[in-house]
Amino acid sequence: MKAHTLAIAGCGKLAHIVADALLKDLLPNYKLIGSYSRSFEKAEALAKKVDRSKKGYSCKPCHSFDELLQLKPDYIVETASPAAFREMAIPALKSGSSIVTLSIGALADAEFYETVQQTALENNSRVHLASGAIGGFDVMRTIALMEQSTVTFTTKKGPNPLKKTKVYEDALQTEKREVFKGDAKEAIALFPTQVNVAVAAALASVGPENIKVSINSIPDYVGDDHRIEIKGEEIHAIIDVYSKTAQIAGWSVVNTLRNIVSPIVF
Repeated sequence: MKAHTLAIAGCGKLAHIVADALLKDLLPNYKLIGSYSRSFEKAEALAKKVDRSKKGYSCKPCHSFDELLQLKPDYIVETASPAAFREMAIPALKSGSSIVTLSIGALADAEFYETVQQTALENNSRVHLASGAIGGFDVMRTIALMEQSTVTFTTKKGPNPLKKTKVYEDALQTEKREVFKGDAKEAIALFPTQVNVAVAAALASVGPENIKVSINSIPDYVGDDHRIEIKGEEIHAIIDVYSKTAQIAGWSVVNTLRNIVSPIVF
């Protein structure tokens, strides 16, 4: 059984979910050989997990992304941010590493999307979009192939995650309000780290400028609820996913990595 080499860029909570899954033998086809984060201490903490596990190999914490690329990993898991993905994607693909990313919002930029796609083609590498906190990519892509459709993406969340955005007001703590209405490209510009899932749904269906996005703040609401509705002449599908925490995003990366090497692919 071939062991693929794996590196992680962005060593927060979601990255630790991936590392812990590997250490629990849920990713037996991979060796985690490198970690990188803007905080070296975070990269080092994740690497030490692997080293303490006595897997028979070591994980190198890196001071720069270039240092991580020098390890020549087969796959790089990116859990940092859309801004980080924009910096990392092209160098990683050119070096021959494929990417598993949660920062799908970066691909709302059509020019960047095309550059990423062309670079991957030219270097025999791939970009795998993890489902994050939603699902149903297969349904959306199938319906989009079948017929012209309309797609809406509606999110419910509490006001506290909005505190560092332009839409936040103290009144949201007591008042239910739609804080954004527009398309996915506009949404990711306003919420750079919070609507990657809307861009993912858009890329799987009608495109970032054609999907209708609504974000709603609800007092005392815990977690996120994402409701995707795709409707054509023959098919009407609704995908509604509630998640209390962001852990599902980390586990979606684990599932993507398992699917990459599985002899039976969902």
